[in-house]
Amino acid sequence: MKVVTDFAAAHYLRGYDGPCSRLHGHNWKVEVEACASELDEIGMGLDFAVLKSATKALLADMDHYNLNDMAPFDRINPTAENIAAHLFRGLSKRLNDTRVRISRVTIWETERACVSYSEE
Repeated sequence: MKVVTDFAAAHYLRGYDGPCSRLHGHNWKVEVEACASELDEIGMGLDFAVLKSATKALLADMDHYNLNDMAPFDRINPTAENIAAHLFRGLSKRLNDTRVRISRVTIWETERACVSYSEE
């Protein structure tokens, strides 16, 4: 199962020697993948609507904000890698159970650059 959504947010990278050390924004694309070890009684692993809703709920707190001003990015750099890990852990906490688990979160910073995070 995989859903794709997006959000807009600004950030800057602390300790980085380059233009990304200055405040700038992205229209981030987010891909969330989940896997199921078995299907439910109607033949689904996880309803797409449930996966998308949980993703949108986490992104709502990040959309149109400076990520550096919010936890955990007020302590760690809001790199694409850290954002993907943050979303992966938040979604895993909300959705993982004995049948379903989040398997990968991919964050596209631009249409030509992305990172994926998993804990496999």
